[in-house]
Amino acid sequence: MRADFDLDIGRKTFGSGLLPELIAVLRRSQAGDLVAVVGDEQSVGPELETWCRFTGNPLLEAITDQGRPRWVFRCGAIAAPAGAPAEDNRPVGSRLWLYTNFDCNLHCDYCCVRSSPTAPRRELGLARVQRIGREAAGLGVKEIFVTGGEPFLLEDIGEILSCCAAAAPTTVLTNGMLFTGRRRESLQALPRDRIVLQISLDSAMPELHDLHRGPGAWARTREGIQHARSHGFRVRLAATVSTDAEADAFRQFLNEEKVAAEDRVIRRIALRGAAREGVALSRADLVPEVTITADGVYWHPVGAEDADLLVTHDIFPLAESFAAVRRAFDREGEHANKLAKIFNCA
Repeated sequence: MRADFDLDIGRKTFGSGLLPELIAVLRRSQAGDLVAVVGDEQSVGPELETWCRFTGNPLLEAITDQGRPRWVFRCGAIAAPAGAPAEDNRPVGSRLWLYTNFDCNLHCDYCCVRSSPTAPRRELGLARVQRIGREAAGLGVKEIFVTGGEPFLLEDIGEILSCCAAAAPTTVLTNGMLFTGRRRESLQALPRDRIVLQISLDSAMPELHDLHRGPGAWARTREGIQHARSHGFRVRLAATVSTDAEADAFRQFLNEEKVAAEDRVIRRIALRGAAREGVALSRADLVPEVTITADGVYWHPVGAEDADLLVTHDIFPLAESFAAVRRAFDREGEHANKLAKIFNCA
């Protein structure tokens, strides 16, 4: 992760001169700046994490780089995106996210989980989805979100979505480019009253959408939107934008298209996965939304392959994995200086 400030502390610790250096870099920084701390003592890590918690400067990354420990923290809170809801009272566990796969027909340059045509599939699989659907029914799940990768690459996506829809109203996140052949048949068989298609369209301008997603993507996605609507599906449009100006322009486009407020999602690029710029998010910034992949249970879909957001490798029993997320959230809430915020993916 790139940083705005690089601080080489050598062998310093909190007991031997580190704290004044941290205070000095905070005085030079602005809210949202990223500070990288590189040292020689691994033992600094837990103390730095504690300092970050109680000063409201979230720790975003802890790695070893060229044999030396490196930590990155963000200075202060992040501003909520323009138009974001002021609050959200969804109970933890009411939303359930499933990453059915990680391979994709596109290679978006800001994908938060590094999906691409060459990414390993890491498939969740129908059998596990069926068990998740059975166990989710008694756990207060109100909505299921199916994402990837591109879910419509899967041969059995129709069965997967039908299983999810039987457990709770289901939204599938897709680029809308694969509604042909057998996939068209899978789509047509789905229950319209239980399935919403959230289709990614980043801009009213093809060149801006295609800049991130590849040549010709905009036109094919527009065709997919029209196809889904023509077959009676509710379609939600979701844009990932770089600036407030892009967000405002997309809202104007949605107004002209007469897209209802509940069928529009506008979010900023998250500095996760393949992204080289964007909003740097830590666990402290995110109200947990239980997220399940083939590798385990994660805190939030925006970081569903990142170690800092992994809660447990054990998916089942589902009641215990939900409980593990709630326990982790309770631990976060014990720190009075931390305020979780919603980062809407859908």
